[in-house]
Amino acid sequence: MAKKKLKVTLVKSLIGRLPRQRECLRGLGLKRINAERELPDTPEVRGMIFKVQHLVTVDPPTPPKSKG
Repeated sequence: MAKKKLKVTLVKSLIGRLPRQRECLRGLGLKRINAERELPDTPEVRGMIFKVQHLVTVDPPTPPKSKG
């Protein structure tokens, strides 16, 4: 069974943000604007996303295209 994932994109700058918010984004692996990561849908990841929800967008990942 495949684990659920979330596609997280950084849409606003880190400049002028609180250190705690910067640490959450670093923990999510987002370093620059328009950076995207596919992360597992866990309570820990959702908690970090909640802390920086005004800086990111969250979408379900796009399924891979089939060859046919």
